[in-house]
Amino acid sequence: GGELWAVEIPLTGLMVVGIDVYHDSLTKGQSVGGFVASMNKSLTRWYSRCTFQHTGQELIDQLKSNLMASLRKWQEINGKPPGRIIFYRDGVGDGQLEAVLEHELPQIMDSFRQSSGYQPMVTFIIVKKRINTRFFARAGPGLQNPPPGTIVDDEVTRPEWYDFFLVSQSVRQGTVTPCHYNVVWDTS
Repeated sequence: GGELWAVEIPLTGLMVVGIDVYHDSLTKGQSVGGFVASMNKSLTRWYSRCTFQHTGQELIDQLKSNLMASLRKWQEINGKPPGRIIFYRDGVGDGQLEAVLEHELPQIMDSFRQSSGYQPMVTFIIVKKRINTRFFARAGPGLQNPPPGTIVDDEVTRPEWYDFFLVSQSVRQGTVTPCHYNVVWDTS
């Protein structure tokens, strides 16, 4: 039972949602959509759900039912729905951004419409981990990996996107790989 760690976040009523799809190359019959949603302020308790769908399908069909179930659970625990929801969506390539916006975002908005007038602030972020971009920091006459927490949001980002890179870890050997974050929807 106890909570071994916690995150202090000044935002109240914040739900963080993570979404990804796993494609098993061995079974070749189904892909699995994973959905998790935080249930408390310190982000230590989570609601999770898996859904099965056709092989190779990256877009999640059951997002609406997953989100509605997590919102009911949040309300049961916290007494009111979350005022702000941040979605982190993994596994989406640049060519699929519009498809995600046309398929998954309507499911999210429909979930809110079915909750009589509920309109939380929503941020939807696409996260890409498998990228070729690398960053370096000057260290005297040479170069080294940038420290964890380094954010790059200018010069190498796309002017038509609201995107940034984050170095979230350090490595002892080799070159650190940043993650690319693209905010595709933001009403906060």
